[in-house]
Amino acid sequence: MFDDGNRPDRAEDRAALNPNHRAYFVPGLQRGLRVLEALAAAGRPLGLTEIAGALGLTRSAVFRLVYTLRHMGFLEEIDGARGFRLGARVLNLGFAYLTGQDIIEIARPELELLRDRTGVTAHLAIRDGGEVLYLSCVQTRTGFLSNMNVGSRVPAYASPMGWLLLADLPPRDVARLFVGTRFAPLTAQTPPDIAALLARVAEAAGRGHVISRGIMEAGGSSVAAPVLGHGSAVCAAIDVSGPDSAFDLAALETRYVQEVRAAAQRIGARLGHLSAPVRPEAPPAASPRDAPPASRSRPRR
Repeated sequence: MFDDGNRPDRAEDRAALNPNHRAYFVPGLQRGLRVLEALAAAGRPLGLTEIAGALGLTRSAVFRLVYTLRHMGFLEEIDGARGFRLGARVLNLGFAYLTGQDIIEIARPELELLRDRTGVTAHLAIRDGGEVLYLSCVQTRTGFLSNMNVGSRVPAYASPMGWLLLADLPPRDVARLFVGTRFAPLTAQTPPDIAALLARVAEAAGRGHVISRGIMEAGGSSVAAPVLGHGSAVCAAIDVSGPDSAFDLAALETRYVQEVRAAAQRIGARLGHLSAPVRPEAPPAASPRDAPPASRSRPRR
């Protein structure tokens, strides 16, 4: 039941209650946040009547709260369903929290394991507006150094990890994100417009990973997968990437996909995703590509 703000939510909180609680507490703000909590807990779109029932409020009061949250981008209305779900702005707050807290620390050992098991540089990235922002880079031990270091940014419309990160948004929100954007091509594989981008995003969402052969730069390859957090929201993406010569190309769709998706699932489990983490199997035997090459530069992929 909805708390009216005149008492703490739990009895054990009463001792810690500020003596000026009644003067400082803003019930309207609490009600708005409870709407977001109700939708998050439901895990599906809710109508006004359902939200009102969950919070113990009148339908008219919920209408005003939902209108305000929708206007600010914290809620989205489901076309034709008379229901509402969490909006992209909630996800942005989640990203801000994660990047300011522990996602990098949580992901680091899994990225190191992924690097060791594949022999290729591993990255962690999030979406920042219409860009992919790299948060972590675990360099390969074989000598091919990545030029996508921490803080690097690339346009999400041109990036395999970007397509996976965009897959968490409704198509209309993806379209809005790039209104007025000129899709400057990185390669011939860069989507030229919104329609082509939406097709790539849908394909990435359907597969659950993206295999790149020269999508961002000729001569480079990568395998990327999404990291799912609480509520199965896409909160980040990881990849292994390097020049073609760093990969056993015949195993891109098998061993590399398995390793990247398993690492993403383990990171997601530690962030609150409910799927059971995948335990790594014994490392595969070393291949000729693991021998240190003479060159130390690599394309992006």
